[in-house]
Amino acid sequence: MDIFNLKNKRAIVTGGGSGIGRAISTVLAQQGALVYILDIDETGADSLLADIHKKGGRAVFKKCDISIKQEVDDAIKAAAGSKKKLDIIINNAGIAHIGSLEKTSTEDFNKLFSVNVEGVFHVMKSSLPFLKSNGGVIINMASIAASVGIKDRFAYSMTKSAVVGMTLSVAKDYINYNIRCNSISPGRVHTPFINGFLKRNYPGQEMIMFDKLSKSQPIGRMGNSKEVAHLVLYLCSDEASFVTGSNYDIDGGFTRLNN
Repeated sequence: MDIFNLKNKRAIVTGGGSGIGRAISTVLAQQGALVYILDIDETGADSLLADIHKKGGRAVFKKCDISIKQEVDDAIKAAAGSKKKLDIIINNAGIAHIGSLEKTSTEDFNKLFSVNVEGVFHVMKSSLPFLKSNGGVIINMASIAASVGIKDRFAYSMTKSAVVGMTLSVAKDYINYNIRCNSISPGRVHTPFINGFLKRNYPGQEMIMFDKLSKSQPIGRMGNSKEVAHLVLYLCSDEASFVTGSNYDIDGGFTRLNN
């Protein structure tokens, strides 16, 4: 059966040059979508483009800081092209922060908000006119931090809760335009960010801390980027045509099974 086929679909993936975004971009391109990668990391994006093109996929890189509205407007317009068509929007770009309320500065708070909340807002709003004409799919990357308390993640949790709230609102407001909007909340996923975090904060103890973090998931390990990308693929496909206004935990049981 020819399922999860995205042929002739035009997709945008923010933060698509590395980590989970890279896996999402790769999987969508493998399934036939033309993928526009919006990122500030030119080196990572160039490497990804070469890999996608080598495998026969189609992808284009647009350098874009999603916290800057004009850059987003320009990138979205270019991606829509002369046909003014977009089908899939993946709001994956985001930044992290470690700190409790007391250890979060106003500058930290505003920076997190500008990327993780305003950035998602900018991308959805700029994309909406193109989605309304023919329908489409929006996937917003949230986090389990939106629904469970995680130590020292005050500002990050705030932004991801906002992402879930925006998702539900957009799903309800635009359901009659055949626009489906869902969010995904990953638990710990092994990406280069995790490796960098352990190296910076636990020098010499990286493997010990990696094992500890892995075992905090009831399933006994961290997830990987491709597993998240496959959930994204399902939600973007016609096979998920009855799915909207939902938040999907993909966390190895962390949210529901940690007692």
